[in-house]
Amino acid sequence: MTKIKAGVIGGAGYTAGELLRILVNHPNVEIVFVNSSSNAGNPVADVHSGLVGETDLVFTSELPFEQVDALFLCSAHGDSKKFMDENNVPANLKIIDLSTDYREKRADHDFVYGLPELNRDAICKAQRIANPGCFATAIQLALLPLAAAGLLTDEVHVNAITGSTGAGVKPSSTSHFSWRNNNISIYKAFDHQHLQEIGQSLRQLQNGFDKAVNFIPVRGNFARGIYATSYINCSLSLDEAKKLYKEYYQDAAFTFVVDKNPDMKQVVNTNKAIIYLEKHGDKLLIVSMIDNLLKGASGQAVQNMNLMFGLDEKAGLGLKSIGF
Repeated sequence: MTKIKAGVIGGAGYTAGELLRILVNHPNVEIVFVNSSSNAGNPVADVHSGLVGETDLVFTSELPFEQVDALFLCSAHGDSKKFMDENNVPANLKIIDLSTDYREKRADHDFVYGLPELNRDAICKAQRIANPGCFATAIQLALLPLAAAGLLTDEVHVNAITGSTGAGVKPSSTSHFSWRNNNISIYKAFDHQHLQEIGQSLRQLQNGFDKAVNFIPVRGNFARGIYATSYINCSLSLDEAKKLYKEYYQDAAFTFVVDKNPDMKQVVNTNKAIIYLEKHGDKLLIVSMIDNLLKGASGQAVQNMNLMFGLDEKAGLGLKSIGF
């Protein structure tokens, strides 16, 4: 089988590093170029040291679109749209954008929202994909089955804690070690940018959904992973809720509903999402967890690429959890 030739834009960040770690071992992909204006001429493994001995790729400032079949945009939020506006990207080139720029449905673009558990059929036919956000992925996977059944009839309350890699590779006052270590804080309470795409997806399944999603994001003192707890008033019994969730995700390649209370290390370093349910009086508690860099970013991007090219959805994504 002819390999898919891939290019990466914005190749120096955390999401690009994880993407390259997957693609360099993907059985159906050849990486043609990794673009980074700030690192042009430097070996990729000098920046992404986990790739030492696995690739001889060198960063480039060139954009050889004609040599690739798939293009991953790993640039900062706002830069993907700028890149698309400033470059003559071939119409037949399949694009997967990992920024926020095209997640909102608008008349000025044709990007499909790339959450396979929601839009699998559309992804398979798409030329351009807007990869979901990390928090958005974890929270949507907690709520999609309820929305599909029309059961989001009250406000939703969500608390989710994320690892420091979610803030990107560039150090900041709240991401460097001496501040983050043995520390915790909230940010963007009730106003996180991922709420827009979460609401959009919930309304796609439950037209007219107009209740608040009360989301409190938390900075965790660990590197990677998202652990989200959501709860809502729900008339279903626990058994009925489990049946609903397991039926909704029965064909999902990476999302699993479990009966035993899980821990986050089960998903770290994998493309898995794990869902766990409890019932407390009238309230349904939904625990959802993912690796923010994999199912929340680069792993899901490769999952989308697999679907776009008609490959096995799990190709290249047989990743081992850290376990302990």
